[in-house]
Parts: sequence; structure tokens; C-alpha cells
Amino acid sequence: MIIKDYRGHRPVVQNVLHPVNDGRDDQVVTYKDAITTIDLSPLFYYLGFQFRRDRTRSLWVVRDCCGLFCAVFTWLLIVFAEYVMWYFILLPSINEFHSFVNGVIFLGFSCLAAISHIRAMFTDPGAVPRGNATRENIETLRLEEGEVVYRCSKCVSIKPNRAHHCSVCRRCIRKMDHHCPWINNCVGENNQKFFILFTMYICIISVHAFYLATRHLVLCPLADSKECSRDSPVLSLVLTVLLLFESVLFSVFTCIMFLTQISAVWTDTTGIENVKRQSHLWERKAGWHSIRLVFGHQFSYCWFLPIHSNFIKMGSYDYDYSV
Repeated sequence: MIIKDYRGHRPVVQNVLHPVNDGRDDQVVTYKDAITTIDLSPLFYYLGFQFRRDRTRSLWVVRDCCGLFCAVFTWLLIVFAEYVMWYFILLPSINEFHSFVNGVIFLGFSCLAAISHIRAMFTDPGAVPRGNATRENIETLRLEEGEVVYRCSKCVSIKPNRAHHCSVCRRCIRKMDHHCPWINNCVGENNQKFFILFTMYICIISVHAFYLATRHLVLCPLADSKECSRDSPVLSLVLTVLLLFESVLFSVFTCIMFLTQISAVWTDTTGIENVKRQSHLWERKAGWHSIRLVFGHQFSYCWFLPIHSNFIKMGSYDYDYSV
């Protein structure tokens, strides 16, 4: 058995027929962890909720100041859009039916976007346990003479197939696409569905906000001043223009991200694998099968809800061995 440190495309042989760290944990201790997990099992059990064994009951929190700022800023943008939409555009309108229908639609998609963001942010994206490259774990793999197992030289973990090390999370993430500061988390095997839904719903509410804000700015000069604003017309105009700018910016950005993610899922690749051109290192799955792996076993309304699909095997490990 040959043990190699994995550094990009070119692993360097470190040990042969020896444990990865010889029982020493100095590499793990010096490389500080950036993750805090909060166990919510007692709370959910107290409330009477039951979970399947393959469902996580912990919050995954990445201790990154920039990511936390971006995540909070995302929530504030959604709250700002809701405030301007209801207080300055929908409620002053004399067309109550139009305001009610569009308000319910906008609020519904905003809630789905916020929940998808929270699920993407606080879900373990598929992290490999730190420091699991020990003699005991390697012996359980039952490798034969000449077989190669890779370890991460940073978090000292046995590196599964298609896993990559994130310098922000300081963990190896299975099927890692990229680290997104807007969700303060990596996009990986376990939370890619939530990230895709988040980008889709943000794009929808941005397009919807663009339509309502544009309609308000066009009809406002032709209507009575009371219909244009409940307060200062100048304040209403400024906030509506800001909402219009926000909707244009994020509709374009999230639309590009959504299409990029759907393309990656369909072709069974990730952003990192495309950059490193590693798509030839594994057998690609068919497009529809890859979609089902991310969104669920069969097509249903659950595909569009921020809940775990039934087809994902959370916590499974497929290690890449070669002879």
C-alpha cells in the first residue's frame, strides 16, 4: 500500500506501508479548524420532531468574518426589497386585487429564497472528518499491496474521490464546486440543491421587483400623488430607484449562477473540476441521472422546495484508489 499527499494534480509519495501520521496529531492541531457545529437534537426531540439517521441535526457554521458579513448583507437586501415593495409600491396602490396577488407572490418567493439561503449556509456541504488518516482507518479500507490512497496534507484526512480542500472552511469537501461568500459556505454534495434554489428564487423575485418598480415609476406621474407614496414622494422615488438597481444587478448575477450550476449538474462536473480540467478522471453520469442525484429520486414539487432529497446518500465516502 502506498500513501500519498494530494497536492493538486501531482501527488507526492510520502510513506509506503506506514500510517499517515504515525499516531501523531500535530498536523491537525496546528491547522486550526474554521467550523463550529451546533447540535440541535435536544431541541428537536423536545419539540417532538423525529429524524432519519441520514439527516443532519446540527448547524454547520463557518467562522469567516467576510462570509458572515456577506450573508447578513444578503438578508438585509431581501428585507429592504420587501419593505420598499409593500410600503411604497403595493399598499399605496388603489388596485387592491393587483397589490394583493403580487404581494403574496413576492412574499412567497422571498420566503423560499431566504429558507434556501439558510439551508445552504448552515448545512454541512459534505466535509471529510479532519485527521481521519490514521493507521486504524487505513487498515479498515483493506487495501492490497501496491494500491494507492491519497491524503490531504493540510487537514490530514483520507481524500475521497472528487473531494477538494477549501482554504476558508479548512476542510476537504466532497464534490466541491466553489466557496460562496454570499452563503458563507462551500457548495458541495449535500447543499448544492439549496444553493441552486437560492439563486433561482432570488432571480425570480428580482425580475418580479423590476416589473413592479418599473410599473410604479411609469404610472406614478399619471396617478394621484396619494397613490404614488404614503409619505414623501422624493423618498418613494429614491427607494424605488434603488430597488430597481438592486433587481437588475441581482437578476443578472443570479441568473448566470443558476444556469452555471444547472449546466454543471447536467454534465456531472464542478467549477473546480472545470478549472483544473479533471473531468476525465471519473466516469460521468448521464444528465438526467445527475439531476436526480441532486434534486431527488423522481420529479415532483419537492424539487422546488428547500428540503433534502431522498436520493442523496449523505455521509457516504468513495475513495479513489489506483494500482
